[in-house]
Amino acid sequence: MKVHATVLALALATQAASAFVSPQHSTFGARSNTALNILKDDEDKAALDKALGRQLDYQPGAADTEFARKYRHLKGADIRTVGEAFSEFTSILGRPVNALYKSMVSDIVGSTHLTIVNARFKRDGIWSLGIVSALDLLLKNYPEPGVQAEIRSALFESLGISEEEIISEGEAVSAWAQGKTRAEVLAALNGEGDGPVAEIARAAKADEFWMYSRFFGIGLVKVMEIVGIEMSADETYPIMEEWMDKGLGKPFYTACADSDQYFKIKNKLDLMETMMKEIEIREKKRMAERLEAKAEAALAKAERDVEMQKEIEAEKERLEAKAEAALAKAERDVEMQKEIEAEKTSA
Repeated sequence: MKVHATVLALALATQAASAFVSPQHSTFGARSNTALNILKDDEDKAALDKALGRQLDYQPGAADTEFARKYRHLKGADIRTVGEAFSEFTSILGRPVNALYKSMVSDIVGSTHLTIVNARFKRDGIWSLGIVSALDLLLKNYPEPGVQAEIRSALFESLGISEEEIISEGEAVSAWAQGKTRAEVLAALNGEGDGPVAEIARAAKADEFWMYSRFFGIGLVKVMEIVGIEMSADETYPIMEEWMDKGLGKPFYTACADSDQYFKIKNKLDLMETMMKEIEIREKKRMAERLEAKAEAALAKAERDVEMQKEIEAEKERLEAKAEAALAKAERDVEMQKEIEAEKTSA
């Protein structure tokens, strides 16, 4: 039985590690087979299978567990794939996503679809506040004006959820958080009092299989911002730990990691926004300089045109004076010729 305990510990350690790394089925399978071959005794093999909870004749929803009994009615349900969800999103949007945002939008559509089709997922106001806040942050600097709203609407419609309800639920939590303190939010997350946050907390505490998702964590970060907590990873991490652990009574590691990731992305986006504004200022300055140079050139041309017009007028006056002088001379010549002819006649 000593070998049995060692193999059991190894198997459980492998299962724990797989929660933080991508599964490698072929390697795990080979190691499991090797481990099982060590146990030549049928009794030991049966005991190990029982200890690991294996059911070699597995049937969906047929396990004798609370989880299976709660969700077995969903066995065989027709669930859309991520590809189908994204295809519908693209069709509803009706325009290509900007190349700089395409990967991010694809990730949001895919990850959100996988969240909401999970049987354990229960939408609430904190989650709704989180997804709206995340979309506002991520799409704030989208190049084409107005397309941000179109992307958000297409996302919700492709996921089969009402945008109006999402916004309304998020606004209810946001309005409740106005004027609250950190301690009051903690009390609400502990299920104390009335209001949307307390209702959400009581429902989560009552659900053994309640599922945390990223936008729930971002919703809590938004609540922190509303109650006046400094928006930085270092400040929000211990508060997220406190609210998830002491408040909801749920694991806090993923929520804290999501909080850190949120601020990393936010800092990058803030830096990108600053750079874009600097570029915009430089472009406006260059445009102003080009317009100023163009105006100066136009003014100089206008001055030259005025000078040229003056020269033309002066030349015209000179030519007219010259013509008048020539005409006067011709008239004098005619008169002189008449006088000569008159003198010849009189002689």
